[in-house]
Amino acid sequence: MSYPQLLTPEEKLPAQRPLGSAILSDCERYRYLLGREWAVGPTAVFVMLNPSTADALRDDPTIRRCLRYAQDWGCGALMVANLYAWRATEPADLWLADDPVGPENDAHLYAAAAIAAESGGPLVGAWGANARPDRIAAVLALPGMDRLTALAVTKAGQPKHPLYLKADLTPQPWSRPAN
Repeated sequence: MSYPQLLTPEEKLPAQRPLGSAILSDCERYRYLLGREWAVGPTAVFVMLNPSTADALRDDPTIRRCLRYAQDWGCGALMVANLYAWRATEPADLWLADDPVGPENDAHLYAAAAIAAESGGPLVGAWGANARPDRIAAVLALPGMDRLTALAVTKAGQPKHPLYLKADLTPQPWSRPAN
């Protein structure tokens, strides 16, 4: 009987089957981090508005788009963090939560920024137009967030959400617009 040869750590896993991970709260209403790993290499970290339905096993369209960007940039892993950890499919539902940020979110945002820096990967802001200014300021004050980049910006200068952006974009320097 012959067995398939195992991949070495340097070899890329098939793009459609990255190893998945997620850090959720005990109640599973908060998703602090989502990870995908397919090869040895830098970790691309996206900081978006809030998590939707994706988890350790399931991707949603946004995660699939971020995976494609990270792979195209030569990264070996993707990590997604959010300004708000409350899981909601509609941004309007986010504001109905008593605590949309989540009690552990800032610690995970800090960790995600550190992982991007240590691995040499990009830290990409991608929260779009719906974030509250005080929350943006709080996240930007976290250590490591001074490395934030963006693929494109909204009319107000905030990093655009990646889902409907062109596929060939790369992270560009970004700084918080003046109020």
